[in-house]
Amino acid sequence: MTDPTELAERVREGDLRLHELEEHADPDAATAARRELLESETDADLDAIGSYGFEAERADPNVENMIGAAQVPVGIAGPVEINADEGDAPNGAAAGEFYLPIATTEGALVASINRGCSTINAAGGATARVTKSGMTRAPVFRVGDVAEAAALVEWVRENEERLAERAETTTSHGELLGVTPYVVGDSVFLRFRYDTKDAMGMNMATIATGEAAELVEEETSASLVALSGNLCTDKKPAAVNAVEGRGRSVTADVSLPRELVEDRLHTTPEAMAEINTRKNHVGSAKAGSLGFNAHVANAVAGMFLATGQDAAQVVEGSNAITTAEVRGAELYVSVSIASLEVGTVGGGTKLPTQAEALDLLGVRGGGDPPGANADALAECIAVCALAGELSLLAALGSRHLSSAHADLGR
Repeated sequence: MTDPTELAERVREGDLRLHELEEHADPDAATAARRELLESETDADLDAIGSYGFEAERADPNVENMIGAAQVPVGIAGPVEINADEGDAPNGAAAGEFYLPIATTEGALVASINRGCSTINAAGGATARVTKSGMTRAPVFRVGDVAEAAALVEWVRENEERLAERAETTTSHGELLGVTPYVVGDSVFLRFRYDTKDAMGMNMATIATGEAAELVEEETSASLVALSGNLCTDKKPAAVNAVEGRGRSVTADVSLPRELVEDRLHTTPEAMAEINTRKNHVGSAKAGSLGFNAHVANAVAGMFLATGQDAAQVVEGSNAITTAEVRGAELYVSVSIASLEVGTVGGGTKLPTQAEALDLLGVRGGGDPPGANADALAECIAVCALAGELSLLAALGSRHLSSAHADLGR
């Protein structure tokens, strides 16, 4: 094994650059050398960052210039019952009791979601369904004028099968579901949508779309300007995702008997419904928000970090609407997430701790049928968000929010 101190000295002398260390040493030695160099040039002590529990080589597809790992506490909420027998209704991908792994540094969050899970169980469980799926990539093309733009739109509509055939040469799993054109002057955006099975599929969609874009340039007068034209839309708040969806569109709901709300949540169905309307709907509308919910991002971010999802896609994943209404002697609550981008293969799901969290949910790897595991993960996240919404709305209704954070947030 090459001595990390020697490697660090070679970088200091200009003989090597930080990103070249793996060419001269094994990944763990290269990682240690970077830490040693940084410690000598700063006042930082990187012992904790360097105390990671897997071989650095495992992270090669996920990070460059590795110095260690960030350790975020992982808590567990649940178990929570999801998709109990619905009689003649189609089954959800997730079925049974699930423990929900949540990585967070926010005190009181796991306790709050856990209270929501307990309440859901007392009501007989939550129902969740993926209602739409498809990862998108939208390149932007330049044309001469609006007449050429219209011609390109017509060509796309007439040649969607050829575009699919070309795109699918790059993947053994991905399937092009459709292409939607958008025209803005001499710019034409083509929003490609793919079934990526159990992969989150962003890279798959990008590579496939690149191949399809070559066909567009070969057959039309259009010139590709950028493979991503921001109408996809990835890692940015966007109304197109709220309306059309991206990744998985998933909804979870539960009906709570009045006595359960009063005894377990210490408020009333009427109070929770009014808070949801005035806070989540009216308040969000006044703020110009794209999400109409209390804190769905907390559940999405926590489970994303725990299970190896792309953390930046919490932006789209929190694009959710929470509803609450009194139905006779019950309170009906739902959470609908329009663009939840998740996968159970590829990316960060291969890292050891993230793989263990997926094992905890029983969804690691490819599903049977393909896509079933990613659907189940999406449903679990939606129910986690539902539990979080229930608990926070109740805390606001009972005016216990500040005391809970004082007790647990520290």
